[in-house]
Amino acid sequence: MSIIVPMTRKIEDFPAPAARNLPAKEHVAGSGRIKADILPGFSRKLSAMLSAGLPIVASLNSLERQALNPAFKMLIGQIRKTIENGTALSESMMRFPSVFDELYTNLVCAGEKNGQLAESLARLSSLLEASSRLQRKVKAAMIYPVAVLCVAVLITVGMIIFVVPVFGEMFASFRQELPAPTLFLLKLSGFLKQFAPFIILAIAAAVIICGKWKKTPHGRHMLDQLALKLPVFGDLMRKVASARFARTFGQLIHGGVPILDALQISSGATGNTVAARLVMNSRATVEKGEPLSAAMLDNMVFDPMLVDMLQAGEKTGKIDEMMNFTADYFDEEVNTTLNGLTALLEPLLMLVLGALIGTILICMFLPIFKMPGIVG
Repeated sequence: MSIIVPMTRKIEDFPAPAARNLPAKEHVAGSGRIKADILPGFSRKLSAMLSAGLPIVASLNSLERQALNPAFKMLIGQIRKTIENGTALSESMMRFPSVFDELYTNLVCAGEKNGQLAESLARLSSLLEASSRLQRKVKAAMIYPVAVLCVAVLITVGMIIFVVPVFGEMFASFRQELPAPTLFLLKLSGFLKQFAPFIILAIAAAVIICGKWKKTPHGRHMLDQLALKLPVFGDLMRKVASARFARTFGQLIHGGVPILDALQISSGATGNTVAARLVMNSRATVEKGEPLSAAMLDNMVFDPMLVDMLQAGEKTGKIDEMMNFTADYFDEEVNTTLNGLTALLEPLLMLVLGALIGTILICMFLPIFKMPGIVG
């Protein structure tokens, strides 16, 4: 049973990590798709070929012929040529950070140094597949409610702009005072029809501005803070960040990467800037000689179980095993939470959609209910 750690520090208390000075590297077109869809399979195939005793140049030559993505095919060819000229695989991959990030190149470098390159590539493949699987689950769970809300808004606005005026023309012939809800809906319809172009432009401008603001460090940090403070989704985001950190950190430690370098790399793998700042703050504490678990005790970012398992790993000397077990546990927790949220949101969204349409219909039919009195 995990010990619940008191959360005495606020999210805002964690200082920002120092900026990393990275040299200019070559960018690969479509690197996002390559990392998510192609790189895990490439890593597993290369691991299998090396385990079978095939030389690395011959393995890359075979994978280059099999590659279907033109950009990735060219990338493999360039790596193969640099290796033929005497450059190590990890150094060759460092030229393409948009595809091979710090985590990837560090594990490859560690595998080269300890003679376990095939095993390092196999671990990388498993890590990338687990990370991609977790990311797809979260995205799939978010797509459904967003899609239903967008449909609800479109249907509501469409009824107000196109259906309500038809009833308004009919009610005008009655020459009687209409109920207050009906009057409000008719005025709202007229307002939307009159200012629809300006409203659309304002919404488009707001979306563009928010999108650009989100990409700034301050905007990203503010949104990540808000995500962690949400009632239900905040707990989900903490579990996702805990799973990603635990799996990445465990694989790096198992691969022989020094703990300070492992913490720096793992901070970027959390997917949350607030969690990244906490990890970098903990790294500074570890650099002074303190245990990592002690540095992470008082926080409201990671799940308390992560700290408990980290402490147990430090005592037994099996941090990598504890972190991998913790990552698997949080993956299951995230999956269970997402299934529960999906099951809860489906009827709730249907209820909201029905309430919006039902309210509009009631407002429109209120005068019709008074039709006998008006006719009389």
